[in-house]
Amino acid sequence: MTAIKQWPELLFLNEVSSVPLQQCLRNQQTAFKNFFEGRAKYPVFKSKKHRQSAEFTYRAFTYRNGELKLAKCAAPLNIRWSQPLPAAPTTVTVSKDQAGRYFVSCLCEFESTLLPVTNKKVGIDVGIKDLFVTSDGFKSGNPRHTDQHVVKLAKYQRRLAD
Repeated sequence: MTAIKQWPELLFLNEVSSVPLQQCLRNQQTAFKNFFEGRAKYPVFKSKKHRQSAEFTYRAFTYRNGELKLAKCAAPLNIRWSQPLPAAPTTVTVSKDQAGRYFVSCLCEFESTLLPVTNKKVGIDVGIKDLFVTSDGFKSGNPRHTDQHVVKLAKYQRRLAD
């Protein structure tokens, strides 16, 4: 990796942390190992048009007081947390979707608590009128989210057909 970073056409690799680059090489090695052992198909390049991600191990970020700072970044990330972390993260994955939004996933190790065991059994029936009905008699109404977009959907399908 260090020799590749010295090539004139790849000098931009020095601007980012080396940890995601090393993780990319590990993932590639695993993919080829799985291919040669017959567990997977031949590895292909990821498209830059779809979801992109970078994985940072515990040496490439700092997490203190709810702030996350990645390696080679001057300021901490401006994050809107969906829930508090149960412990300090061991791995952080930053991903970008097709809409240009960024998401941070944190892998934390913690002791889980066991839930009490109950002997109650419930059957679930999935339907059209009600989304599901349990054997207790609980009915969940079907929200039918697509009904409000039927006209637009038909218009776009006609465009695709042309």
